[in-house]
Amino acid sequence: MFRLLIIGYVWPEPKSSAAGSRMMQLIETFQLLDYQTTFASPCEKRKQAFDLESIGISQKSIEVNSSTFDEFVTELNPDVVLFDRFMMEEQFGWRVSENCPSALRILDTEDLHGLRKGRHQAFKDQKLFERTYLLNDTFKRELASIYRSDLSLIISEYEMDLLVHDLHIDKSLLAYLPFMEDRLEDEVIAQLPNFEARQHFITIGNFLHEPNYQAVLYLKKNIWPLIRKQLPKAEMHVYGAYALQKVLQLHNEREGFIIKGFADDVDRVMQHAKVCLAPLQFGAGLKGKLIDAMKNGTPCIMSTIAAEGMFGNLESNGFIEENPTDFANKAVQLCTDENQWKTKQQNGFKVLNTRFNKETNQKEFIARLQQLQENLENHRLNNSIGQMLQHQTLQSTKYMSKWIEEKNRP
Repeated sequence: MFRLLIIGYVWPEPKSSAAGSRMMQLIETFQLLDYQTTFASPCEKRKQAFDLESIGISQKSIEVNSSTFDEFVTELNPDVVLFDRFMMEEQFGWRVSENCPSALRILDTEDLHGLRKGRHQAFKDQKLFERTYLLNDTFKRELASIYRSDLSLIISEYEMDLLVHDLHIDKSLLAYLPFMEDRLEDEVIAQLPNFEARQHFITIGNFLHEPNYQAVLYLKKNIWPLIRKQLPKAEMHVYGAYALQKVLQLHNEREGFIIKGFADDVDRVMQHAKVCLAPLQFGAGLKGKLIDAMKNGTPCIMSTIAAEGMFGNLESNGFIEENPTDFANKAVQLCTDENQWKTKQQNGFKVLNTRFNKETNQKEFIARLQQLQENLENHRLNNSIGQMLQHQTLQSTKYMSKWIEEKNRP
């Protein structure tokens, strides 16, 4: 039996974030291969965290800057180590490499953090995003982590294209692996609430994620007043985990802008909404809110950033707009035109079943995983940049960690 160690930046919260759902999909894929799985994290576990032991996953709290991890990983002796985000590879990658040199090291990027940070900075500067914003310190660290890993999972086709064609990273180091969703069968679709049974608008997203907060702020200030002017009885329902005071203060029942907070059942609230709004101004990766909308038959109005990597050559499940007036007008149009609403809904079903099909994406990833395991030594020999970074760059991380550990000794 193969052993898998997942080192998580946080404990997975599938009801709180798309990242949590993504992690559960990866765990499910490895369980298909009968991997004995351990999930370890240095992060404090929140109450929304999924009970991994309920699905047979061992849980382990680990420490940064501590040789106790060396003892733990040596005893576990995993065949595969999956780092959840590049920060975990930075912190623990050298320890895995030293103690378990034959373990296959996989980085799940979740999204490209450096891309998101660069777009955020451009947003704050009120300038167009361009290459100087991309090559920030976070992105450089992230690229180094990609090179040091045997394989990096990339969730978005846009980000694959960026890494391969703009930054010339060898494809052998990357695997495109989007969300893996169950196929929506006709009988499931037929049970979804129809146009007449739905009402109001919805948006959803974890508020610890800055793009989500800024999107809600933009929606409240720039878009919602234009929709409300045309549909004075409409309501905007805002869902999301970790709604802090700055979010709660946006609540205004007179304006129909309702902060609902954490949604324990995303499918239920999405199925009761007529239209989903996603005016994200910056960000990266794929947007879980659009996946939730498509599988629950809720058409969307979205920004270009929100739509990035989602639809390929297929028609979207709504409209992609940047201008607030156009965004609002299309939202009203979808909310009032049943025929168009049904057309966009069907587009979403097709996108979900074609581009995010679990069976297809799992099969491709498993084949790639097995091929790497059989040829790991040659694969590493061909990654000279990774060998160089493994030798040079991580020495500073390694010895800083050792220094901190010594400093913390009583």
